[in-house]
Amino acid sequence: MGVEVSYINLQSKAGADLGTTDWMEIDQSRVDGFAEATDDHQWIHVDPEKAASGPFGTTIAHGYLTLSLVNKFLPQLIAVTEISMGVNYGCDRVRFPSPVKVGARIRGRGEVISVEEVTGGQQVVVRITVEIENENRPACVVDTISRFYP
Repeated sequence: MGVEVSYINLQSKAGADLGTTDWMEIDQSRVDGFAEATDDHQWIHVDPEKAASGPFGTTIAHGYLTLSLVNKFLPQLIAVTEISMGVNYGCDRVRFPSPVKVGARIRGRGEVISVEEVTGGQQVVVRITVEIENENRPACVVDTISRFYP
């Protein structure tokens, strides 16, 4: 699981498949906690009784909850060594092709899209696909942008 690479060898990882993380279950308490943190209490997320007769047959995770878990998956997929710091620079191309039903298990799959020099450091774009166990379509696909400094 994952790749460890030194700062000076980052360029060699452009195009690299980073593999997958371990599976993790999305439970109702995590969804409820996210609802509290974001004030998004829409019934499809927090009301299991009403959601049972809704479009998904159960409650689903917020799309932004799924996206936020990319922050958990990224360091499991790639660890850059010999740096003074790494900075989350942003995201491109965020998509949510399929909902994550409460009780489902998800994991991250990573691929290094590009590595380029920026002032004082290197910028790495990693595409993370959040897969749902036993589903054909992913929950989320996002190009994360990180900057690393020696």
